[in-house]
Amino acid sequence: MESKMIVVGEKESFIVRVLIQKATAAGCKTKFVHWSVNDINSSLEKDMLITFYIDENDVPQEDVIHFLIDNMENMGLQMILIGEQSDIDAMEKFFPKHLIYQAFGRPVDNAVYTQSVKEFFEKEAKGDFKKSILVVDDDPQYLTLVREWLRDSYKVSMANSGMQAIKWLAKNKVDLILLDHEMPVTSGPQVLEMLRSEPETKNIPVMFLTGKGDKESVMAVVALKPEGYFLKTIDKKELLDKLQAFFIMQK
Repeated sequence: MESKMIVVGEKESFIVRVLIQKATAAGCKTKFVHWSVNDINSSLEKDMLITFYIDENDVPQEDVIHFLIDNMENMGLQMILIGEQSDIDAMEKFFPKHLIYQAFGRPVDNAVYTQSVKEFFEKEAKGDFKKSILVVDDDPQYLTLVREWLRDSYKVSMANSGMQAIKWLAKNKVDLILLDHEMPVTSGPQVLEMLRSEPETKNIPVMFLTGKGDKESVMAVVALKPEGYFLKTIDKKELLDKLQAFFIMQK
């Protein structure tokens, strides 16, 4: 995957051009973008890094900031923030912490900045920034299907039984569990009860997967108070959209 970055600022100053040159020389396709809503909107891409550069006496408009935040949340992007410490402090009051990869005061050390950009894309290539999901289902075909749907956007692990999931969670951490409601031996509700009874797992979000869409079955699932549920008839796009919305709400 090609490494791409935009440097967003008020003007393409000499220092900004140097940052762009350094990042480009390090293998990251980089360009300057003026911090207007239209320019940013036409330049944002998935899997891109943003450098937000605040020069002396230049303050971005709040509408630009809010537009950028909304799009970074929706696209799962992060930024490197550069400015005077007072500017960084001010921006950190707007931008949620999970959107800021690193912050550098001016004058920025070009070598340190370039290394930070390289490390970001190395981590991204390894999937370090992806949310992790454990899918638990006794149907191997359905497990494989869901993994294929999710693997580009999330780190996906699988368990084919409730007890296998419990054992896996004893050694691993996860951001969300997609749990089959109807499983033999240890059912989904029983697995949820075990998860909620242990301090290490009680706060892990759980969403049920169910093949029954009638009102009575759905009400029985909802009564267990999971974070949500999906019918197994859900298609790929709807599942990805709903998972993305869930993780945005969790931040």
